[in-house]
Amino acid sequence: MNNDKIEFKRKPPVIKIAFGVFTFAVGAISVLAGGYYGLIVCGISMFFLHKDGTEIDLTIEKYRTFIEVLGFRFGKWDDLPEIDYVSVFSTTETITIRSRSAEANVKSDVIVLNLFYNGNHRIKAYTTKNKEDAFEKAKQIAEVLKIDILDATEAESKWL
Repeated sequence: MNNDKIEFKRKPPVIKIAFGVFTFAVGAISVLAGGYYGLIVCGISMFFLHKDGTEIDLTIEKYRTFIEVLGFRFGKWDDLPEIDYVSVFSTTETITIRSRSAEANVKSDVIVLNLFYNGNHRIKAYTTKNKEDAFEKAKQIAEVLKIDILDATEAESKWL
């Protein structure tokens, strides 16, 4: 990892990828059959196939949360405040997948890394399902920014 840039990308869940591939296939078949509405359906499939993440550039002292579609990143750069510490905690994430006639809520346990500044303000830096991966990323961030890590994955929080 470059010490001037911290970057984390999260892939969409498997069910979302499957739905995106199915939607794209339906759109592509429609286009091949002569229906121009298939282009719209192909465009909608990109919603299901996008990746999201966080990027921190220490050289210009800015950060952004972004959405990446087909290799293009979209997100607004903001000034990076002075970070006090990185927090690692467990939570439940709900992802809603909607179609024209159906809707599904997928719940999963995740580990979230937040960068805290000015007391209780936070920047959501990373989300994963793997606890070891979360602590590895937290250590990378803490090393680069020279800050402490708060382990809030258990009922009793502790500083590392």
